Amino acid sequence: MESDFFLNRRSVLAKKMSAKKIPEGDIKKILAAGIRVPDHGALNPWSIKVIQGDKLKFIDQEIILSEFKKENPQANENQLQIESKRLQRASVVIVVLSTPIEHPKIPEWEMILSSGAVCMNLLSCAQSLGYASQWLTEWYAYNNKMLEYFGARKNKDKISGFIYIGHKIEEPNERKRPDPDKIISYL
Repeated sequence: MESDFFLNRRSVLAKKMSAKKIPEGDIKKILAAGIRVPDHGALNPWSIKVIQGDKLKFIDQEIILSEFKKENPQANENQLQIESKRLQRASVVIVVLSTPIEHPKIPEWEMILSSGAVCMNLLSCAQSLGYASQWLTEWYAYNNKMLEYFGARKNKDKISGFIYIGHKIEEPNERKRPDPDKIISYL
């Protein structure tokens, strides 16, 4: 991978992806790269759920749409249509759960950061292979029924991200990036 990859890396919005199938070998490669992150103490304070095929539609219908209707009884037909196909925008959605543990020397914060690193590795690897990919949380990442479905421990585990992976419908537009002079200082 060239260093220019990271200088030019861009996410593709999930709504601008095609859900055409991704070869299993590529998914395995993305997952293998995803878990190669800094992890003080080799605790693996995260878990990964891979959603593809019929499970995308199942979760959209049984959790996302169902929970959205409960929270938004006045939702219009357009809103319901959007919520009914959230995950189906992609070919595969990888869920990263932050699952910190009690440890006498390693702070929980470091475990949470490690989980975020998994998300970034998954995203970058998918993009380096030429796939459209976006790291999202959106409202359902904080929904109790969704957390329960993925086996999260109540009031402990959190969804660090949904990594949507599909095929590009079009090249993404560049967006405004931080001005290095405003955020970087040398001591």
